[in-house]
Amino acid sequence: MLCIVLIILLILMLTYLAAIMPNLRQDMKTSGLLDVRYAHRGLFSNETDVPENSMRAFRKAKDAGYGIETDVQLSKDGTAVLFHDFTLARIARNDRNEPVAGKVSDYTLEELESFHLLNSEEKIPLFQDFLDLIDGSVPLIIELKIENSDTKLEVCSAADQMLRQYKGLYCIESFNPRGVQWYRLNHPEVIRGQLSDLFHKEDPDHYSILMFACENMLFNFLTRPDFIAYDVNYPCNASRALCRHLYHNTAVCWTVKSEEQLAEAQKHFDAFIFDSFVPKAGPKTKGNQC
Repeated sequence: MLCIVLIILLILMLTYLAAIMPNLRQDMKTSGLLDVRYAHRGLFSNETDVPENSMRAFRKAKDAGYGIETDVQLSKDGTAVLFHDFTLARIARNDRNEPVAGKVSDYTLEELESFHLLNSEEKIPLFQDFLDLIDGSVPLIIELKIENSDTKLEVCSAADQMLRQYKGLYCIESFNPRGVQWYRLNHPEVIRGQLSDLFHKEDPDHYSILMFACENMLFNFLTRPDFIAYDVNYPCNASRALCRHLYHNTAVCWTVKSEEQLAEAQKHFDAFIFDSFVPKAGPKTKGNQC
């Protein structure tokens, strides 16, 4: 009886390790993507006239030599724009300076262009205008914003159409494993990453079996990500740590908000997305912790 239990446990363990196995290629580490730190949504301050995901924030990050992490989603008429939240109210304002109701996908490009970002004159940028601005000067992390209800994954093909013409260094990532899988199937040479978080702590009201699978990398057998991008506050998630230490997968963290947090994150991660401060120059250090 004990023998059967041990065999079952062994099978379960091997199945788990197979499920969380990321891509074993080392392209992320040799690509140059790890040579910089990444400004989260540009080098922004929402209390100033340089709000997040604005062209001014991107220009500041570019001029300072930081990589840039930004978010792509589609307007109602299928145009790729840069905006983080699916809903507009937190950041977008109308001509009366009131928060804009609804989602990005509820409005056409012409309608979105009538809004401004917080208390600035900045507009919601076009993805193509952003790519033209950066023009290969710094590396990019492009997050694909995909709602669970989106079955056609149009944002993947729309973004990819522009990125195929882009000559600079970039990678893609998404919280939604279907977006990462889309790149694996349709454009496998592009470096792809799985975004995740400890959802049972960060979003307990909406926690589900799918979120459990996502936070523990159980869809990696479908997506085979080149890197895992995880909440910096939870470095010791077992699946994330195994991906880094057992499979030597690149570990990216988001979002570092101080020099002290950066110093701690360097023990657990290989690449760093930051906001709320400007990192001091200095060598990266790596530890052997989880």
